[in-house]
Amino acid sequence: MWNPDAFLEKLYNAADTQRLSFQAGSRDEWLDWRAELRSKFIETLGGLEETTADLAPRLLERVECDGYVRERIELTTADSLTMPVYVLLPKSAKGKLPAVVACHGHGYGSKSVVGLLPDGSEAADDPNVHRKFGVALVKRGFAVIVPELLGFGERKLENETIVNRDTNSCFPIGVFLMMLGKTIAGIRIQETMAAVSYAASREEIDASRIGIFGLSGGGLVAAFTAALDERIRAAVVSCYTNTFYDSILHRRHCIDNYIPGILRHAEMPDLIGLTAPRALFIEAGQKDELFPLCGTEKALATLKRIYAAAGVPEQLDSHLFPGGHEVCGEQSYAWLERQLGLHD
Repeated sequence: MWNPDAFLEKLYNAADTQRLSFQAGSRDEWLDWRAELRSKFIETLGGLEETTADLAPRLLERVECDGYVRERIELTTADSLTMPVYVLLPKSAKGKLPAVVACHGHGYGSKSVVGLLPDGSEAADDPNVHRKFGVALVKRGFAVIVPELLGFGERKLENETIVNRDTNSCFPIGVFLMMLGKTIAGIRIQETMAAVSYAASREEIDASRIGIFGLSGGGLVAAFTAALDERIRAAVVSCYTNTFYDSILHRRHCIDNYIPGILRHAEMPDLIGLTAPRALFIEAGQKDELFPLCGTEKALATLKRIYAAAGVPEQLDSHLFPGGHEVCGEQSYAWLERQLGLHD
């Protein structure tokens, strides 16, 4: 009888929360809403600083694979902060390529997206929820940029690479940043923007045809980077789109999902809707227990209203596939081909 459930529910439903939840009925109202929410979102993330003008790319390795080349590049994304990225390039490509920035979710980092095991050896089969989606995309003809997100793989805190080998450093990095008024989501978004800048600088890549694809926690990064970086032409968000209420607030999640104070302004689909009028594809498993279908359907309803108000309902598409928390690609890969003009 002393449980705080009703208290929390009342706080969520209070009149002064979600003040910028989408209610626009016209294009002009949509534009005003978008500008105000974008500003509040950046502020709540802890601000987005300009990434270093010189990313100082450094080639670490180049490996010939079946039908494509895999490079690993080190980028300088901020003072005292470097990030490795994999770059996958199809061997048979002609002319400038469309590119996809591929954001991994929880697990052992970027290697899971490019078909490698944690030790760097080739994965013979693919039981991983990422389904080697970076390899799938490069074999379709895309250039693929795969950043190692902060806190995963080889970007864990130094002491945790020894004592905490099988997990990530999201919690200690996240709370450190929160105490400084920043968020791990904000830093990851900022670094992913740096990966977009690097993609645009490659001579093989057409800077006007850059997309993004992310799974789960990488879906958060993909969705919110697309919302805030207009260089991204098309975004696929896999197994993340939901409401905070139905997903993040209703079970234990990694701290990287929490943005302090965000519900004073808006819910998750409002934030993802900042991507409009650019193209957005929502992929979700009907049996996903982390981001349940009921919340995804609520989010899609909001997104449809946003895209309608923006005058581009055709720029939003979705696939609720009969699976769980995993990359599907059955419709999203072909959608990216169309949006980024792969065969033009």
